[in-house]
Amino acid sequence: MIEAILIINNYGQARLARFYNKPPFQEQKKIIQECFQLLSKRSDRVCNFLEGSSSWGKNVKLIYRHYATLYFVFAVDSSESELGVLDLIQVFVEALDKCFENVCELDLIFYADKVNYILDEIVMGGMVLETSLKQILHAVNGNLQAKKQTRGRSTAGKAHVIKRK
Repeated sequence: MIEAILIINNYGQARLARFYNKPPFQEQKKIIQECFQLLSKRSDRVCNFLEGSSSWGKNVKLIYRHYATLYFVFAVDSSESELGVLDLIQVFVEALDKCFENVCELDLIFYADKVNYILDEIVMGGMVLETSLKQILHAVNGNLQAKKQTRGRSTAGKAHVIKRK
């Protein structure tokens, strides 16, 4: 099971933090800081797995990828495959990249709702739902089209009301 998904920038600031075991807020901050301290010290040439940190416990592994200015971190228990999670991180990043056309840190900040929706298509409640990039993008694009149609109807109704006056 996935315990948490974090996206942390090179300065240790969390750009996305989703905890599935719901620790208290202060503990979440401590966990994010510890993760950043552990990851930022590591060379890009070492493996992308860390086992048992003090905040997580011995049974939890940190699996991460470092892209440009962001660390994508999945904290998982021993039942998850390390290579499978690395692939899942890759799918998540590719989905973000397709939706935002070269995703950057500002996209994560200004479009947090869309980022969370993409993540919800991939992982829900700590369980992996979908790994197919095509299916994820189809669901995200379908949701965006539905929102546009809903907005179009609501603005059309308002315009009609305005015309009557």
